[in-house]
Amino acid sequence: MKEITLLPADNYIVVNKTVISKQDNNIVSMLYQPIIGYTAVALYYTLIDDLDKYALMSSSFTHHHLMSTMQLSLDKILIARKKLEAVGLLKTYYKEDNNLNNFVYMLYSPLSSYDFFHHPILNIVLYNNLGKNEYDKLLDYFKVPRVNLKDYFDITENFSDIFSAVPGTVDIQYDVSKREEGNIKIEPVIDFDFLISSIPKNLYSDRCFSDDVKELINTISYTYNLDTNAVISLVRDSINEKGLFDKAYFRKTARNYYQFRNDGALPTIIYKSQPEYLKKPVGDNSKWAKMVYTFENTSPYRFLKAKSHGTNPTSRDLKIVEDLLVEQKLNPGVVNVLISYTLKVNNEKLNKNYVETIAGQWKRLGVETVEEAMKRCETEYKKRKNLKTVTKTIKNDSKVPEWFNKNLDKDLTNSDEIKEMDDILNTLV
Repeated sequence: MKEITLLPADNYIVVNKTVISKQDNNIVSMLYQPIIGYTAVALYYTLIDDLDKYALMSSSFTHHHLMSTMQLSLDKILIARKKLEAVGLLKTYYKEDNNLNNFVYMLYSPLSSYDFFHHPILNIVLYNNLGKNEYDKLLDYFKVPRVNLKDYFDITENFSDIFSAVPGTVDIQYDVSKREEGNIKIEPVIDFDFLISSIPKNLYSDRCFSDDVKELINTISYTYNLDTNAVISLVRDSINEKGLFDKAYFRKTARNYYQFRNDGALPTIIYKSQPEYLKKPVGDNSKWAKMVYTFENTSPYRFLKAKSHGTNPTSRDLKIVEDLLVEQKLNPGVVNVLISYTLKVNNEKLNKNYVETIAGQWKRLGVETVEEAMKRCETEYKKRKNLKTVTKTIKNDSKVPEWFNKNLDKDLTNSDEIKEMDDILNTLV
């Protein structure tokens, strides 16, 4: 999707597509906030406050209004907006007019507490982000008390017993406000033609792979990072004796499979690639720019997998990368640079203590861009060597990244490092 440059002068209006209740406010602050963060939640409520007195549609505002109201930079507001979009609380529409962008922000209700705790992604991430104790407290808060009706009789009247039908019709010509929830969109990760063809036809009925079943399989596969081959056996085992798909069993077995491969841990969600505003402007065709582009536009998982020659990274290495993203809150492109450097100087081993030491330093120094990280790696390497002989050492040392002290222009001859970057770039196509 094309990235739209957002400017303070760009206009926006807010449209309320739902009815937001007090219970919704509790759900957003208690269930969504641990996933999307305080800033995204603050943006959600700020947009609600922009609505008119009928809470239907706002006047036109500029994004400078948001910056002033929230006391945040436009970059942070953009990231918060994308998080709201990702979890289904906001939809964004845009058009260009007289060199200015015009945006429409449509607000949606959060999922009900029941749907949230049964969601294949949000529920798992909430549990993982909060931990068992805090998660259980939230679950207790939203639990509905059960009333024992064993000795009671249902004496509720029917509508037809009280009212009589009156001939006539009413033509509703206007939209009436109603509760609407936004959908969480997941890109297809499963080849269903291949999956279904891999299962004997006598095992499933015609109703087995309905649209909602396919959606669940795709969502669960995304959550647990399963490809089509990995999910085939799980799907086959989830087909019951009637040839129908057992959704609850599939969710349980997929969860167990992931935990078995990841030492009992559950997945979380992370910002997949480098934020747009921290990327190097396009147009530079040098080898250096190609390396920067690779670091910026590859997710840490895919980068680590590419460095492992296409094999899945170990659970230990994935945990190290996840901690860099979630605990240290380093940007994905910066993590890729750290992975590349660490593997080079540690004989292709992702040394946990070494990685965490550098990550902590970069966090304190505010390293956010790929180029900053690459320069920090050079500085770090020079500290490991004698500064008086560092130029000679780096020139002759083959165990450092190609981008150290190099002017990688268009005429530079091919190298293993450049070829490796080309191979990684090819996986992005």
